[in-house]
Amino acid sequence: MVLCEGGVQSMNTGGNNASESGKSFLEAFNGGSTGILHWRQLDALWERLREDADGAWYVYAVGERPPAEPASAGQLALFIARVDHLLRAEHHHDYCGVVYADRTDAPRLVKIFDPNHLGSSCGSSGTRVLPGWVLSRNPPVDLRAALPPTRSRRRWWQAVFSG
Repeated sequence: MVLCEGGVQSMNTGGNNASESGKSFLEAFNGGSTGILHWRQLDALWERLREDADGAWYVYAVGERPPAEPASAGQLALFIARVDHLLRAEHHHDYCGVVYADRTDAPRLVKIFDPNHLGSSCGSSGTRVLPGWVLSRNPPVDLRAALPPTRSRRRWWQAVFSG
């Protein structure tokens, strides 16, 4: 996995309708993020999320239907405990490097990459690898449907039946 050095990007938190919420989610998702490199930084991030577990965090497993409602504080705490265990058990390195937050001091969006499906989260390999899970203050949208395939993959597809 390639770690991105991204800046903190402000998010549009306004909007009451679904399309504005989806746009805010995608803007935040595509905005800058900071890699959580060390396990102690991950511990600090989890603590911030637990302290801020006011029932306004969406827990989204990419590939599943996006949640319509935010998780309860208990559901968020359970998810954090289980994903932390999974990351430490399956990411066999002395560093984390598979979690990214839009802001580490006051996160509103956290991307968690599956240690068993890593690639280049920055897209430098030409293929964008989606995270396994996203924690967000904005209602998520189906990332697989919202993010189109790369131009090279589209060209390949268009050429399948043209020759």
